[in-house]
Amino acid sequence: MNVKNRYLSFMLTLLTFLMIVSSCRTDENTQTQIDEFHLPIKIAKHQQYKNAAVSSAHHLASEVGVQVLKDGGNAIDAAIAVQFALAVTYPIAGNIGGGGFMVIRTEEGLYDALDFRETAPANANKDMYLDADKNVIPNLSLLGHLACGVPGVVDGMEKAFDKYSKLKNWSRLVEPSIELAQRGFYVTNKQASSLNKRRKEFKKVNDKPIAFVKGKAWKQGDILTQPDLAKTLEAIAKNGRAGFYEGEVANLLVEEMNQNGGIINLEDLKKYTSKWRAPVVSDYRGYTIISMPPPSSGGIALIQLLNSIEPYNIESMGFHSTEAIHLMVEAERRVYADRSKHLGDMDFYDVPIATLIDDDYNQMRMSNFDPSKASLSSEIEPSDIKESEETTHFSIVDQWGNAVSLTTTINTGYGSKVVVDGAGFLLNNEMDDFSAKPGVPNFFGLVGNEANAIAPGKRMLSSMSPTIVEKDGELKIVVGTPGGSTIITSVFQTIVNIIDFGMNANAATQSCRFHHQWLPDKIQIEERCLDENIIDTLEKMGHATVSRKSIGKVETIVVNDDGILDAAADRRNDDSVSGY
Repeated sequence: MNVKNRYLSFMLTLLTFLMIVSSCRTDENTQTQIDEFHLPIKIAKHQQYKNAAVSSAHHLASEVGVQVLKDGGNAIDAAIAVQFALAVTYPIAGNIGGGGFMVIRTEEGLYDALDFRETAPANANKDMYLDADKNVIPNLSLLGHLACGVPGVVDGMEKAFDKYSKLKNWSRLVEPSIELAQRGFYVTNKQASSLNKRRKEFKKVNDKPIAFVKGKAWKQGDILTQPDLAKTLEAIAKNGRAGFYEGEVANLLVEEMNQNGGIINLEDLKKYTSKWRAPVVSDYRGYTIISMPPPSSGGIALIQLLNSIEPYNIESMGFHSTEAIHLMVEAERRVYADRSKHLGDMDFYDVPIATLIDDDYNQMRMSNFDPSKASLSSEIEPSDIKESEETTHFSIVDQWGNAVSLTTTINTGYGSKVVVDGAGFLLNNEMDDFSAKPGVPNFFGLVGNEANAIAPGKRMLSSMSPTIVEKDGELKIVVGTPGGSTIITSVFQTIVNIIDFGMNANAATQSCRFHHQWLPDKIQIEERCLDENIIDTLEKMGHATVSRKSIGKVETIVVNDDGILDAAADRRNDDSVSGY
């Protein structure tokens, strides 16, 4: 049986399973959602696997990745297949119209990082979102055609395939997403709710029918089919990069721009290229931290946070103790201040990476830390150095020990809300991740300066933090999350939970979270997260606090000492693990 037939057999088996009325018994790690036809959608939150594991935002995407691994593909092959599958099954953030970052650790222990972040079109300029009085025009960088950066996903996946694929069969990796787009899949309750919530925005910026809007409200168990997207994926399966950045798909994208005030042109698409970069690497308590360099701020900020707390015995303070939270928040306050000034696309700006991740530098930044009192963000300035919430992440470890940590996004939920007519894919609104004006916060409240100003061909700053951790030269943790500005602190807390507080993958992933980003000067705390006495004490120390809904959707794989893969998917959404 050839690869394609094996895949079709797998899909038929999977669809048959979904169509059988079942009285499945579930354990504490599995959620079963029943739609109106009593079709079980099994979402596994925590499982252990002997050979390989995938943790992603959608159970079908995780299964697609595992099938690639079973067919002899490696973690990079599986990552490519999962990326395309999420573009179908998780349209709120999975995409081919956006970009992202991939961190790789090979079975030989070599590190690599792929930057397939979007870029500003050639006709972009630093004042494009300002009015005549130089004030930021609300929502112009968020909704509609002018908000879109040049997509990087397809080019990035092809570059990853060319360099690392073991399967050496590109079309095999795209075929599962084509089938899912053609045949459709059952939407979950959360997906139905999110599609209904954006209905008005979809209709505002799309004057033609799109797959995400129908005559009546979406409900759990409805089937979402995307025939136009299937055609685009077929072009990509047949022609690779050229199937997206050239030919009919490219022409459809540019026509969409030209008819609606967008500025992406054919030359922008033709010139786009993703880039291999050296990961940022540092040590924390005997562990090696491997993460993403600029234009992601995530890797540098994560390492800064870990360096800042390393001199303190946080384990003895206790998990979610007042002392531990105060220490971590004060580190976050200083690191996000540095982020606002020093981080941007290093192809355009000289980012002082070596200084920012230096132990002595971060200990200097913490020198005015007071264990008994909160700092004021107004008194914490970025140092002088001379040298989004809807994203999605997946973590993969294969049977040979290759690991991929990949975070991808179209920025806010469903990006710009623009669906390319005739091509069926959503476009990003990543231009909002630039600093529209120095000192003016973006959608996530993050403040930037000239380092992150808009320029043609420039990559916008990101908080994405795909990360891999080693211990004594052996793979230990693969982790990452969506969450806009909260990405960095969510990954930070997950790693500290595992290394300092001795949690397994599931406990570290499901634990509630808090977040501080310098400005606004307040600790954001998940609802029902901390004891009221802890919050009262923090406020008496001078911290402002605010309750909010979920922070992050972490995907974690921990390699136990016996080699077993301990995989966890965040409880905060429909995320699911799979493996064998």
